[in-house]
Amino acid sequence: MKRPTKTSPGDGPPAVRVTELCKSYRRTSGGHHLRTLKSALVQRSLVKGIAKEETIVALEGLSFTVGKGESVGLIGSNGSGKSTLLKMLAGILKPTSGSIEVDGRVAALIELGAGFHPEISGRENIYINGAVLGLSRREIDRRFDDIVEFSGLASFIDEPVKNYSSGMYVRLGFAVAVHTDPDVLIVDEVLAVGDEAFAHRCLRRIEEFLAAGKTLLLVSHSLGLIEEVSDRVLWLEGGTLRASGHPRRVIDAYRESIAETESRAHLEEKQTREEEETDDGDAASDSERGKILRWGNREVEVESLRVLIDGREHYHLKSGQSVVFEIQLQVNSEQEDFVFGLAISTPRGVECWGTNTDLQGFEPERLAIGPSTVRIECPNLRLAPGEYLIDVAAHAHDGAPYDYRRHFAALSVTAAERGVGIYFPENRWTFSDGVHWQPTQRRAKKNTS
Repeated sequence: MKRPTKTSPGDGPPAVRVTELCKSYRRTSGGHHLRTLKSALVQRSLVKGIAKEETIVALEGLSFTVGKGESVGLIGSNGSGKSTLLKMLAGILKPTSGSIEVDGRVAALIELGAGFHPEISGRENIYINGAVLGLSRREIDRRFDDIVEFSGLASFIDEPVKNYSSGMYVRLGFAVAVHTDPDVLIVDEVLAVGDEAFAHRCLRRIEEFLAAGKTLLLVSHSLGLIEEVSDRVLWLEGGTLRASGHPRRVIDAYRESIAETESRAHLEEKQTREEEETDDGDAASDSERGKILRWGNREVEVESLRVLIDGREHYHLKSGQSVVFEIQLQVNSEQEDFVFGLAISTPRGVECWGTNTDLQGFEPERLAIGPSTVRIECPNLRLAPGEYLIDVAAHAHDGAPYDYRRHFAALSVTAAERGVGIYFPENRWTFSDGVHWQPTQRRAKKNTS
């Protein structure tokens, strides 16, 4: 279903307005022990010891608006404040300071099984949840069959929900939420629990919901889902708003931040985990290489690898960008037989691309003692979106390693287009005059990025 083009949040009264929102918690430190009932009655305390309190800031100074009919995705690492924000929008939590204004009825699917009583049946829980969301008994009666049909739980509707699987919980909760005619639908990560068929059904219902001019706020760690559904993305970090804007731009910035953080951590781990060399300096066996991340006699040492884009160090790139791999070497012994190589693979070990100076036709003459630099330029590195690991090696023609650095660096790739596999060759579709295409929402998003 094609959704109408929406105006920006500032063009009319917003569905949601958040102003300088703050939420803090008080956490009692550990080390407390329960008293006996007698001591509790005498000393009026169930806790032994003096509580030391610490303030934890979940959200700080958060301000944004969501327009009516707008779909907004929330991304960020665990603990960034996403779920806390949704709970306050749903009225489950109260802010420490600041204000929240929501125009219209709100339905929230926040936590798995939230609002369900485990001892009673799915049928009874539908009526209880419907009443909590503001429906009368008569309205629930009219919608009951539709709710059950959508959930696909007709055979289990009179069973206690404590016997339901996590997926069945989600089915029933989502079915009730979308059949209460909310103006604002709030959905946390729970959609990831359902099966593929139900996920497709939910997405179709969300598209219908948005086409009717309703508002959606969605939290998910599935960035593909966020990009597909959202008109705008908010990136929360440490309880503050790090970025807000077009889904692809914000998601790419988020992925780049994660990639750079992981790459730094990966390199630090390698520096603290130097593996023991083999006694005779020969190459490690295949079984050893599955565990050992570095081997060789170190007559030539691979000291560092930098991934450069426009001369600056990056470990997140867009498919098709021009990339330079810069290898820093320390030559401890002059060599006349040497090969330099680089290989890229997935974390599961699928080899994506690799080359070395021997394959490229370079004949070695002399490698002088001291520092040296080797660069590999890739004008158009069209890896598919995903995570990759890079191996770097210096070795002799017969394969005897001077220094082999396995999984020496990590790389993250994103792409505007979609596909299957690990390589994105340049391609173009052409059609005869009788083939006509209607622009889709996805292509419209791509053209505006």
